[in-house]
Amino acid sequence: MTLQLGLNTFGDVQTGPDGEPLPHAVVLRNVLAEAELADRLGLDYIAVGEHHRADYAISAPEVVLAAIAGRTERIRLGSAVTVLSSDDPVRVHQRFATLDALSSGRAETVLGRGSFIESFPLFGYHLEDYEQLFEEKLNLLTKIREGGAVSWSGRTRAPLSGQHVYPEVEHGPLPTWVGVGGSPESVVRAARYGLAVEFAIIGGRPAAFAPLRDLFRRALAEFGQPADTPVSAHCPGYIAETDEQAREEYWPHWSAHNAVIGRERGWPPASRANFDAQCADGGALFVGSPETVARRIRKAAADLDLVRFDLKYSMGTLPHEQLMRCIELYATDVAPRVRTA
Repeated sequence: MTLQLGLNTFGDVQTGPDGEPLPHAVVLRNVLAEAELADRLGLDYIAVGEHHRADYAISAPEVVLAAIAGRTERIRLGSAVTVLSSDDPVRVHQRFATLDALSSGRAETVLGRGSFIESFPLFGYHLEDYEQLFEEKLNLLTKIREGGAVSWSGRTRAPLSGQHVYPEVEHGPLPTWVGVGGSPESVVRAARYGLAVEFAIIGGRPAAFAPLRDLFRRALAEFGQPADTPVSAHCPGYIAETDEQAREEYWPHWSAHNAVIGRERGWPPASRANFDAQCADGGALFVGSPETVARRIRKAAADLDLVRFDLKYSMGTLPHEQLMRCIELYATDVAPRVRTA
C-alpha cells in the first residue's frame, strides 16, 4: 500500500502583518484556504482538531470540515481529535455521517479523551469521570457504527432501547480511529473494538512507539479483530527550502507556544538545544528541508508500519503565508520523495 500523506491543524491563532493575533474568524477562513491548497496539490487527508480555548480557533471541527468539503474534490476529511468524552456519541455519529454524505464518502473521525480539559466544565462534565466518560461513550459509538437498532445503558448518558440513529452511513461503518498519546490502555481499548489507532507523537522518539504498535497487533489477535487494522501517526513539523531556514522560522513560534503550555502544566522552559535535538533524526519535530522531512517520514513509516503520516503543520503564531508555503513544499517536493521510495 502507498503511504498516505496528510495534514492536521488545530486552527492555531496566527499573527498578522502587524504582529497582532488574528481574529478567530480570519484564522478559520485561513484554514479553508490551506485545505483547498492541500486538495489541489494532491495530498490525501486533512484533519482539524477540537479545542475550546483562546489560542485555537476550531471548536466545531465538523462544521469546518463541511465547509472544506464544499470547496474540495478528493481530499479525505477527519478530526484531530473529536473529544468524545465531553460530547454525545449519537450527535458525533450523526454529524460525521452527515459530513460523509455531503462529501461523497470522504469523512473519518479520530476520537480522543482530550489532552486539554476546557471542554469538561464547559459542557458540564466532571474530570473525576475522565476515564469512565470515554470508555462508556466509545462503547456506545461502536454500537451505533454497526447500524440498525441500538440498545445501550450506562452511567454517563441516558440509555437507548432499540432506537435508530440517522442518517445512515452510505457505504459501511464510518472510518474511525482512536487517538493515542502513549497510553497502553488506549491501544488495548482500540483493539478491543477493532478501531484503527493514530499515534499522536509530540515529543520523544517516534520509534519509541513501536512497542505500542506491537501491543496493538497482539491485542487485535487476542480479541479476534482483523490483523490489518491500520495504524497512522501525526507529528508536528514545518518545511522550508533548507534545514536552517525551517528551524529559524519555526523556533520562535514553537518556543512561545511551549512557554504558554508549559506554564499551564508546570513544564520547564524549552531550550534551543532541546528544540534542535527534537528536529534531528529520531526526534518528534519534522522540521527541515523537503529532503530531510521526506527521509524522516519514510523512517517513521517503516518503524511503525504506518498506512498514513500526518504533518501537524500549524504551530502557535506561525503566519498563514508561511503555512501555505509549507503545504506547497510538502505536496510538491516531500510527497514525491516519499512515494517514489
